Amino acid sequence: GFLTFCASASMAFLPGRRPASTGVTMCHAPRSGPRPHPTPRPEITAAKVLTGEQLGAWADAIPAFDEVRQIPEIIDGIRCNCGCAEDPNFYSLLSCYEGEGMARYCKICQGQGRVAFRLHTAGKTLDEIRAAIDARFG
Repeated sequence: GFLTFCASASMAFLPGRRPASTGVTMCHAPRSGPRPHPTPRPEITAAKVLTGEQLGAWADAIPAFDEVRQIPEIIDGIRCNCGCAEDPNFYSLLSCYEGEGMARYCKICQGQGRVAFRLHTAGKTLDEIRAAIDARFG
């Protein structure tokens, strides 16, 4: 499923088919297999999570960013499964929602954030959320 998604998503970015709003690919294929989930950093906040105004062309991502902003301590304890974990500048899924992070346009990053929010509001623990995300996106 993941490879099919990446192949399909990258087709949208072939020359002549590139959206005007972005010149980036949708996802990275993990090169070294899945990494462990990170330990949430003490006193992490959502201060760097992009706002709706900052998302501009990616307005359809606003709901995911709004949800992630409410639970940074949970999102910081989840590994990104689209391949962002391969980027040495990314610590956790929360990194995907900050600055130039891929959650602006990557449906995997957005999906993981939204699942985490839904499960957290349903009372699930971080370990239960990680397991559900791994089962669905891993």
